[in-house]
Amino acid sequence: MATVAFADRGVAGTSLDDLARQVGMTKQAILYHFGSKDGLVTAVLEQGAGDLVDVLAAAGETAAAGWDRVEATVRAAFGLAVRRPELVGLLRELGRLGPERTGQVVSQLQPMIDAAVGSLQEGMDDGRLRRSDPRLVLVSAYAIVTGVVADTGVLRAVGLELNLKLAVDLRRAVLAFLRAALLE
Repeated sequence: MATVAFADRGVAGTSLDDLARQVGMTKQAILYHFGSKDGLVTAVLEQGAGDLVDVLAAAGETAAAGWDRVEATVRAAFGLAVRRPELVGLLRELGRLGPERTGQVVSQLQPMIDAAVGSLQEGMDDGRLRRSDPRLVLVSAYAIVTGVVADTGVLRAVGLELNLKLAVDLRRAVLAFLRAALLE
């Protein structure tokens, strides 16, 4: 419930009193378990990053390096975004929380980031992927996926509403973009 509230209203816009009412407990019970709102935010971010790592690492392990791994990872990311859009919204919110919070989550995600960069570099080195900076490819793919799925306001501005069909269409568009960028 806290993940959804933080993703929808932001950390600053979510009060512990409102959250306690939504989950049917007291604010004091939340404070007992987490110590403070900051402790709750930390727990939510750690859990969300862990869930993201689990899903994306599993996708990367099942596919061969190169394009197959890129495609499997994008499919897994969109699947997670459709099943748990609050996680993508939480990632979007992370940028607003400052460098300390960003650093905490990035350190948790770093092994996955390093593996993704390594996989892209491997595909580029052996000629399966077009040579470019794998870090820029990764950042671009991340920005596209989180941007198109998490920013429902932008989708509405162009006359779209996020649903399963649109998510599939967006996934196809992202894969076409990446295919054009990475394959000769």
